Amino acid sequence: MKTVSRRENFRTILHYLKPFAPLLALSMLCALATVAAQLAVPYFIGKAIDCIIGENNVHYEEIFSIFVAIGACIAVAFVAQYLLSLINNRIVFHLLAQVREDAFAKLQRLPLKYLDARPYGEVAGIVLTDAEQFADGLLLGFTQLLTGVTTILGVLVILFVMRWEIALVVVCVTPLSLFAARFISSRTYKTFKRQAEVRADQTAFIDEAIGNLKVVKAYTHEDENAEVFREKNEEFRKCALRAVFFASTPNPVTRFINSIVYAGVALTGALICISTAGTAAAFTVGSLSSCLFYTNQYTKPFNEITEVLAEFQNSLACAARIFALTAEEEQPSDEGCADLGRAKGDVALQDVSFSYRPDQDLIRDFNVSVTAGHRVAIVGPTGCGKTTVINLLMRFYDVDGGSVSVDGQDVRNITRASLRKNYGMVLQETWLKRATVRENLCMGKPDCTEEEMIAAAKAVHAHGFIKRLPKGYDTIIGGEGSLSEGQKQLLCVARVMICRPPMLILDEATSNIDTRTEKLVQDAFAKLMEGRTCFIVAHRLSTIQNADVILVMNAGRIVEQGTHEQLLKKGGFYAQLYQAQF
Repeated sequence: MKTVSRRENFRTILHYLKPFAPLLALSMLCALATVAAQLAVPYFIGKAIDCIIGENNVHYEEIFSIFVAIGACIAVAFVAQYLLSLINNRIVFHLLAQVREDAFAKLQRLPLKYLDARPYGEVAGIVLTDAEQFADGLLLGFTQLLTGVTTILGVLVILFVMRWEIALVVVCVTPLSLFAARFISSRTYKTFKRQAEVRADQTAFIDEAIGNLKVVKAYTHEDENAEVFREKNEEFRKCALRAVFFASTPNPVTRFINSIVYAGVALTGALICISTAGTAAAFTVGSLSSCLFYTNQYTKPFNEITEVLAEFQNSLACAARIFALTAEEEQPSDEGCADLGRAKGDVALQDVSFSYRPDQDLIRDFNVSVTAGHRVAIVGPTGCGKTTVINLLMRFYDVDGGSVSVDGQDVRNITRASLRKNYGMVLQETWLKRATVRENLCMGKPDCTEEEMIAAAKAVHAHGFIKRLPKGYDTIIGGEGSLSEGQKQLLCVARVMICRPPMLILDEATSNIDTRTEKLVQDAFAKLMEGRTCFIVAHRLSTIQNADVILVMNAGRIVEQGTHEQLLKKGGFYAQLYQAQF
C-alpha cells in the first residue's frame, strides 16, 4: 500500500475541512464564548472573597450581584458548549460520510490488480473501521483541543494582567509539559499505526475464515484456524497494550508537572501578598484565589490535550491508511476514448503479451482473429492463461505488449463502459446482490419489460423455481441457503439473456447445473449465441464440440487450434486432454 506522510495527511484533512469553513468559524466563536464565560468565573469568585473583609464585615449585596454574574457566565458557557458540540458533531460526521464515499468511489476506479493483491477484509476494514477511528479522533480534537488551547492562551493573558510574576512562574514550568507531550506523542503515533495494521490483518483473516467456513469445516481445519486467530489476537493484544501504555502515560506526567505549577503559583502569590500587604498595590487574598483557580484552569487543558493527542495519533494512523487508499494510482482514464456503440463482433488479439508480475511471464506472442458470429472455445490445463485472456478481452487488465481490438479498434481507444456493454459474461462463480430476483435479473438492462424478463427466465428454465419462491420475482435473495448454486447460475445466465449483447463470454457457465438442466440451458445458449461472437472457456470438452474453432492453450501460448474433429485427428495435446476425460 502507498505510504502517505503526516504532512500529506494534514493537507488532505484540511482539504476535506475546506467546505465546512463557515461552520468551523462558528465553532471557533462558540469555543471563544465558552472559554470567556469560564474564565470570567474565577475573577468573580476572587471579587466575592474580597467582599468578606472580616467578622461582621461582609458585603452581602455585592456578593449577591457577583453570584448573579457567575450564574450568567455559567449559562453562557453551557449554551456555547452545547452549540460547539452540535456543530463539531455535524462537521465530523459529514466529513466521515464524505471520506467513506470517496474511498468507496476510489475502489470503483482502481485497477483490479489492487484488489487482487489484497484481502477483501483488509480493504473493508480501511473503509469502515479506520474511517470510524479517524472520525472519533477528529471529533475529540475539535471539541477539546480548540477549547483547551484557547483556555491556555486566555489564562496567560489574564495572569500577566493580574500579576506578571505569577505568569512568569507558569510560563517557565510550561515547557516541561510541552516536552513531555511531544516526546510521548511521537512514539504514540508509531504504536497506533502498527495497531491499525495488525487490526486490518486480523479483520482480513476473520473475513476469509467466516466467508469460507464450509471449506474449513469440510477439512476439519477449525483448530488450526483457531490457533492462527490466537496468534493474530495475541499480536494485536501486544500492540494494543503498547499503544494504550503510551496513550496513558501523558496524563500522569502532565498532572505531576501541573502540581508543580500550582505549588509554584501558591508560594509566589503568598509571598507577594505578604510583601504588598498594606500598600496601594496590595495583592489580595481574593486575587490570589483567582490566580489559583486560573492555574487549575490553565493546567487542566494540558491533561485533556495530552489525552486528545494520544487519540489524535490513533486517528492520524487510521487516516494515513484511508488516504493511502485514496492516493493509489487509478486505472487509466477513458478521456479521449471513443464510444464503441453496438459492436459488430470482430475481435482480434495481435502479438499479445501479458503478465501479472513483471518477473513471471504468462501470455506471450498470443495471436487470434475471430470473425463476428463465430464461437471460439478456449481450453487447456489449469494456469495456462484461459481466464487471463477473458480479463484482457473485457479490459479488466491492459496488455503489456501487442493489442486487443474490436471491429478494428484498439480497446485502449474505446471507453470501458461501451466495451463492456457489448459483452455478456457468465462466470463459474455466481454473484447475486442482496435484492429481489427482479432487480438481479434486470441489472444489465434496468428498463427491460416484464415480458422480456419472464421470457429470459423461461429460456433457461428458471421461471418454474422462481414462481415457487415466497414472493416470486419479488423475493429478496442473496443470502446463503436462499438458492442452490445451480439456481443462482441459472439466474446469472438469464441476466445475460435479457441484455442480448453482440458478444458473449461463458467461463464454465454451466459448471453448477445438473446434466439434464445443462442440456436445456445449452439449447437456450445455442439460440442466444446465434449471430453473436462467443468465447467459451470450458474444462468439460464435451460441451464445446460445436465450436467453430477451439484454441488449445498451454503455458500462455496457443499450441493448437481447429475444430473438434480436426484436433482429434491430429492426436496432439487436445486429443490427450479429451481422452483423459473418458
